Amino acid sequence: MSKWKTPYGFLAIATVIMTLNFSAWNAMLNNFAIEVASFDGAQIGILQSLREVPGFLAFTAVFVLLVLKEQTFALLSLCLLSVGVALTGFLPSMYGLFATTVLMSIGFHYFETLNQSLSLQWFSRAEAPAKLGKLMSVKSFSALLAFGMVWLGFTAFDISYKAMYLLAGSLGLLMCLYLALVMPAFPERTPQRRKLVLRKRYSLYYLLTFLSGARRQIFMVFAGFLMVEKFGYSVADITALYMLNHLVNFFIAPMIGRWIGRVGEQKALTIEYLGLIVVFVGYGLVNNAEMAAALYVVDHLFFALSIAIKTYFQKIADEGDIAATSGVSFTINHIAAVVIPAVFGLLWLVNPSWVFYLGALLAFMSLLASQFINRDLAKGPLELAAEH
Repeated sequence: MSKWKTPYGFLAIATVIMTLNFSAWNAMLNNFAIEVASFDGAQIGILQSLREVPGFLAFTAVFVLLVLKEQTFALLSLCLLSVGVALTGFLPSMYGLFATTVLMSIGFHYFETLNQSLSLQWFSRAEAPAKLGKLMSVKSFSALLAFGMVWLGFTAFDISYKAMYLLAGSLGLLMCLYLALVMPAFPERTPQRRKLVLRKRYSLYYLLTFLSGARRQIFMVFAGFLMVEKFGYSVADITALYMLNHLVNFFIAPMIGRWIGRVGEQKALTIEYLGLIVVFVGYGLVNNAEMAAALYVVDHLFFALSIAIKTYFQKIADEGDIAATSGVSFTINHIAAVVIPAVFGLLWLVNPSWVFYLGALLAFMSLLASQFINRDLAKGPLELAAEH
């Protein structure tokens, strides 16, 4: 079997498809929304809340799995994501952008749910941190290609938003076709429960996942919007900044994955959350475009440390719970993600700095929660199951 016709190969190519589409969509989003759809801070908040609604409904993946295998469902999700991105430029009104965003998001969030489930099933506990780090590196490399494509399109070829969105979505669909025709079906290592799973012993994982969703929104929605609205970054500027983010992550993420495997989840997350407190306070105070960009790069780098939440769950979980709990965890992650963009978008209209100060508070809450990780890891899944 070719080294690419393996579970890792499937996830690596699937990661390229997801990242190519989402990165191109996201690189142009703020400028497309402001320049073409005439969005303000409140409307971008509503858009991002709508984008997160499918993530809130990710628990429904377990019901689809009664009919489809996880690998097949993941591939169909990538196709839906690609179609949503391809159509974005054809519907440049407020409601058109809302519609294509939701379509794209359904595919994106179902794939992300299945991606987490499949990776934790297909990779052993010993190899998971390193392989998840490698997949994050693949993600960064793919994002670099996507951002490079967008940057060249707007600077060298004066391409339209419609053409660029169509190009990204079409490339994604072609790669989906490759996966469908070339990749074998990989067996489940452990049969998965095809029903909703909520367990008391996963409570800390649920809490960390909820707080992670809140943190992610502040970066995804408001940090990028800050660059455009306050500092006047063009689409080429934003894309170049994204490229720098992913260039750094391409080299650092595999090392971070291996490092988490050595030092453990609790220490890795402690460093992440301490750093985020500093970054979010910095966003609230910054008045210099270059300093804001530096904070943005550091902020993005901390995302690699979030691998530790996944590997923590893998260590405490019953292996048969992974698929169902991945869906439930994405729903929990998106409870905050549905609410925060709209609510914080209104707060943005009053004072943008308050959004980031609240982000620092959320990071502090995550820091406190992460200190309980070693208690669960010392007991392990069998002891935790016996307790509950």
